[in-house]
Amino acid sequence: MSKRNSAASKTAARERLRIEREREAKRAKTRRQIIVALSVVGVLAAAGGIGYAVVQANKPGYWEDAAKAKLVKPANTSGKNGTTVVMGKASAKKTLVMYEDPRCPVCAQFEQTVGATVKNDYDAGKFKIEYVGATFLDRSLTGEGSKNALSALGAALNVSPEAFLEYKTAMYSAKYHPEETEDKFKDDSYLIKVADTVSALKGNAKFQSAVKNGTYDRWALEMSKTFDKSGVTGTPTLKMDGKTLTGSDGQGNAPMTVADFTTAIDAALKG
Repeated sequence: MSKRNSAASKTAARERLRIEREREAKRAKTRRQIIVALSVVGVLAAAGGIGYAVVQANKPGYWEDAAKAKLVKPANTSGKNGTTVVMGKASAKKTLVMYEDPRCPVCAQFEQTVGATVKNDYDAGKFKIEYVGATFLDRSLTGEGSKNALSALGAALNVSPEAFLEYKTAMYSAKYHPEETEDKFKDDSYLIKVADTVSALKGNAKFQSAVKNGTYDRWALEMSKTFDKSGVTGTPTLKMDGKTLTGSDGQGNAPMTVADFTTAIDAALKG
């Protein structure tokens, strides 16, 4: 091989190497640009995600908004904010105050066992009934079923005291009352399904509209405040003349049998 060919070959090799190095440098630069771009996008996405999460966390919830809504008092109520609910014959001299939470399983047990006796005595004019609704189980178990059910009870009360009492009985029935950890009362459709077992509420468009639109949501929250201020710490709690009615278990619990209730209420009526 001549020196000329040898020199030309070396020059060509060096040129190919230079071109390859330039190509590699361009590819490296492109990779760096892509990485930087993706990093920026990632940071922005993360920041956006964090921002969205912060906005969502600080966004008022439905019931927080309901607390600021216009208060609509159901018919058949009295007192401040319409939270005094007293039903019964005017001739009844004493009033049985019942403190209950719609999700409370013990309230359901009481209703299923003693409810018919309470209703018979009420219908006979032995006493009036004052209802105080609670929603503390929504806080302890999380959820909104107690508040939503209490609002629906307000819609029933707006129809009539009888509709209210029958609806409350249906809610606590073995067929419809859910486990306390199962928040079925949060669903308006389920509450309406239960209400369809009550003649005055079945197919009642006004009642159903009130449930769906949350007409008495603010009232339910006000009623819940009344319970919270009462000093009562558990449900069901029964009182007459300021005294708590208890069963024979010696634990200070509400009377959970017909015999215990009859003994307690007869003593309270005489007192």
